[in-house]
Amino acid sequence: MAGTTVADDGVVERAFALAAERSGIATGEAFESALEYVRDTMGQSKIEVFRVLADDDEDAAQRANSAFEGAYAELVASEGVAEIAGAADVIRELRGAGASVVLTTGFSPETRDAIIDALGWHELADLVLSPADAGRGRPHPDLPLTALLRTGASAVDAMVVVGDTVSDVESGVNAGAGFVVGVLSGAHDRDALEAAGADAVIDSIVELPALLGLRGE
Repeated sequence: MAGTTVADDGVVERAFALAAERSGIATGEAFESALEYVRDTMGQSKIEVFRVLADDDEDAAQRANSAFEGAYAELVASEGVAEIAGAADVIRELRGAGASVVLTTGFSPETRDAIIDALGWHELADLVLSPADAGRGRPHPDLPLTALLRTGASAVDAMVVVGDTVSDVESGVNAGAGFVVGVLSGAHDRDALEAAGADAVIDSIVELPALLGLRGE
């Protein structure tokens, strides 16, 4: 979601900075390297990211994750959240053409739902999934495969996976998706997305219908 259909504008990084301060998981000289790890792992399950930063100290990871969720919710409440320009229209167009659309995120269900509430997207997509709904987060294949099963899609190779991070692309590749698309509206650049295995890279989600050969681009 964030970076692909939802504008991030640095909110994840600012929420992490607040979480680090409040939980003490990465302070002083350790903060910059931890922030770089957060950037590199954009798209992955946030609790898994915090487990790495906490050296597998589960209590510390859970405290940091809770602090992150609280900070992110505060920022959404105070600053609002916006879609990537045209994203909602693209989702409606895809569904109108007969495709099932599932939004996936590395956020917890609570944070995910706060974003959906703020955008008023409750009926927009067929499903919205977090790692907690699927088993494991990205780059594992669980999220796209869960989306496939729960929407009753015809075959794995009929699935299109779209995302702005290396983890998004790797998740689609690992799931055996027929077409994996990187977008440049979020965390990672063209070289990184192509190296991860993207079949195509586009500037924004608004270019997806044309890429898929649909009318009304």
